Amino acid sequence: MTWLELSVQVDNEAVESVSELLARYGYNGGVVAEPAWTPGDEGPEFSYDPSRPVTLRTYIPLDAQAEDVRQRLEHALWHLGQMRPISPLQTRPLEEEDWANAWKQHYSILRVGERTVVVPSWLEYTPRPNDVAIFLDPGMAFGTGLHPTTQLCLRLLEHYARPGLRTLDLGTGSGILAIAAAKLGAGPVLALDNDPVASQVAAENVQINQVTHIVTAATGSLGAGQHMGHWLSGDFGEQETVANPQPSAPNPQFELIAANLIAKVLVILAADMAAALVPGGTLISSGIINTKEADVVEAFAAVGLRQLERHVEGEWIALVHTH
Repeated sequence: MTWLELSVQVDNEAVESVSELLARYGYNGGVVAEPAWTPGDEGPEFSYDPSRPVTLRTYIPLDAQAEDVRQRLEHALWHLGQMRPISPLQTRPLEEEDWANAWKQHYSILRVGERTVVVPSWLEYTPRPNDVAIFLDPGMAFGTGLHPTTQLCLRLLEHYARPGLRTLDLGTGSGILAIAAAKLGAGPVLALDNDPVASQVAAENVQINQVTHIVTAATGSLGAGQHMGHWLSGDFGEQETVANPQPSAPNPQFELIAANLIAKVLVILAADMAAALVPGGTLISSGIINTKEADVVEAFAAVGLRQLERHVEGEWIALVHTH
């Protein structure tokens, strides 16, 4: 089969909205984000420059419908481009083998926080003393370690993931946060995603990192999340009002929850996450764009969660709450 790669360059403020748009058209909702890289002073490690454009890519089968899809996507991007700088849509055909490996060239070894190192599974890396190395093959799942929201969570997990903590990674994507929690000593860890493609990718990464005895990857969510489609699809199921939250999660069972989602989903799941968190437990939430922070803060307060910390990376916010 031949595939068509669709790519566009956007500024950091447009990454979320353009990724959502690309996911509507791309195969299995997959979107690859390639930030602008800056080489490190030594070794193979890179960091990204948030002041430079991000390249977003998705892939569609090159069939009779491909040109129609391309035109509709180009039209939708034109409308978004009236609000934020967006480059012209670029396309290139790829054969099956090329498509399967095309996105791999856009990832490098990335150090996050004080101990965590995200290593693409196809690259060689010898961990330094005290490193927590996560070997990752993101496939077409979200969670490469590149996005600021993921990095915020990884840094917070370095502080909050302690031995023996029953942990939930909600919306696990590639499984990166679940694996990080396990390698930092937490466990058992449940990695949930309502996208079966993501949960399969997560399970494979759990195996690559040899933490299958600690991490269980599964398709699913909490409460209202069970009725949602993929988080980028815009299908959020039946939504509860924050004014009268009705938790439908099981009895409290997690001492640590990491939820790197988007603000709208965090608001909908606030009651369910609070119900799943044991008294005194810790909830790390991220994926919150600054314009939506107030909505999340209000929703969490309404279900009895108390804010402990707030962290900022560019336009993105991560919060830490407890009961």
